[in-house]
Amino acid sequence: MYPDRKRAEELLKEAEGCNPGPWGDHSRTAAHCAEKIAAYSGMDPEKAYVLGLLHDIGRRFGKRHLGHVSDGYSYMMDLGYDDAARICLTHSFNERSIDGYVGNRDTTDEETALIVTKLKEAEFDDYDRLIQLCDAIAGAEGVMDIIDRMTDVKTRYGSYDQSKWDTNLMLKDYFEKRMNKDLYEAVDKAQYRPGEDRK
Repeated sequence: MYPDRKRAEELLKEAEGCNPGPWGDHSRTAAHCAEKIAAYSGMDPEKAYVLGLLHDIGRRFGKRHLGHVSDGYSYMMDLGYDDAARICLTHSFNERSIDGYVGNRDTTDEETALIVTKLKEAEFDDYDRLIQLCDAIAGAEGVMDIIDRMTDVKTRYGSYDQSKWDTNLMLKDYFEKRMNKDLYEAVDKAQYRPGEDRK
């Protein structure tokens, strides 16, 4: 369960009003990429777009790191959007483990337990994998090369789990084979800019 496109865009706009920042356009870029890849992969482009748009919606509650995962999950569950809630949880853990999280562990014991428990319960599908990939190429200014994006994150946080890095590259390869198309061509890396879809 997830909202329609219009409602998802309203939710993101409301969230940016609560906590302005580049994460909003990062989310739009992820949504754009998810929609394009889904269309080439025989998946539902609308569903992919909405899930990509809302993957970081937990950031509406403030400048948190790991906390945005539990915040987003709880917020989407409260609204009855179970699929979107799962993506809020799974997008940061391409190996289904909290151990490889890149960023500060700023969750309470209760929030950490929620993440660990729900990760164990989650059954990853290609929408989880798709948003994990899109998160790894989505910049606030547009689509980034996956290596450049991961290097940027590594520079900002001082580390990047090697296994997570390798899994992102495997996801890129997986979807390129599924699309039979170059990833950056599929998502129009050279041309897409997130602000343009609001004009």
